[in-house]
Amino acid sequence: MITLITGGTKCGKSEYAEKILERFIGPKYYIATMNPVGDDADEIIARHREARKNKSYITMECPRDIDKLDLPIGCGILLECIGNLCANEMYVGGNVLKPSDKIIHSIRSLGETASELVIVTNEVGCDGNSYSMDLMAYVSEMAIINSGIAEFADNVVECVYGIPIALKGKLI
Repeated sequence: MITLITGGTKCGKSEYAEKILERFIGPKYYIATMNPVGDDADEIIARHREARKNKSYITMECPRDIDKLDLPIGCGILLECIGNLCANEMYVGGNVLKPSDKIIHSIRSLGETASELVIVTNEVGCDGNSYSMDLMAYVSEMAIINSGIAEFADNVVECVYGIPIALKGKLI
């Protein structure tokens, strides 16, 4: 089962993703993609660690190259989040110009490995503003990635003010 969860900033995506995996029996992996850089990165990482500290996750810090993870077949995976992963692939270390192919392929592979794969992403590019060429390239890649994952996901859920809304499949 693959579930893609999208929404704006602080809309309840992470909490909903964790709720889905609460019922999973077996090893649960939390793949954290945030690169600890920036003013509020440490605060966000600490908040997420606190939220899952008693939930039996095996945390793997993986800001790039999720295709290189070696996870057991049949596990549960929470991938947090596509927005960070895309930015890291584009701008940090790897400098992958077109990360969409790499990320979508990696997500498909994780879906074949996991019994339950929950992916958190961000809603970007909906404000109608124009930005620098670099930022618009990021927005474009995120659109390709999100729609690519949504095509093969069993469920696509948008969180709006803490309320999950099924866009495809069902709420879990």
